[in-house]
Parts: sequence; structure tokens; C-alpha cells
Amino acid sequence: MTQLRRTTVTAEEATLRTLQAEAQRRRVPLATLLREAVEEKARDLRRRRRPRVGVARSVDGRSAADVTAEPIAEAPR
Repeated sequence: MTQLRRTTVTAEEATLRTLQAEAQRRRVPLATLLREAVEEKARDLRRRRRPRVGVARSVDGRSAADVTAEPIAEAPR
């Protein structure tokens, strides 16, 4: 079972009105729309942080081990 956690989000009023209007158009609660947006952002971050294999020269002195040792966000279990 997926575990959910409540949190508080602060956003500009105009942004929230836009999201509320979309939620009403889709006939879903605003919380559902916000959850989808958060999940989409997390998915994008995980995808961009995956190590890539390639041949290149470091210009900043960081080794491949340093770069790939950075944590990759994982979905909670």
C-alpha cells in the first residue's frame, strides 16, 4: 500500500486559482491535481539524475565516481 504524507504548499494566489479551475474542469479535488504535479516533478528529477555512461574529460576536476556517488531520489517504499 502506498503511504501518503500531508504537507503545506505555499503558492501565489493566481497560480492556485489556475490549478483550482483545472481541478474543477476535470471534476477532481485540488489535492488530486497537486499530487499529480508533485509526482510528475519527482519522476522528472529521478530521470534526470540517472547516471549516464560516456567518455569525456573533466574540466572541473570531479571524477565519474564523485558524480555517480551523488544520491538519486527513490520513491518511498
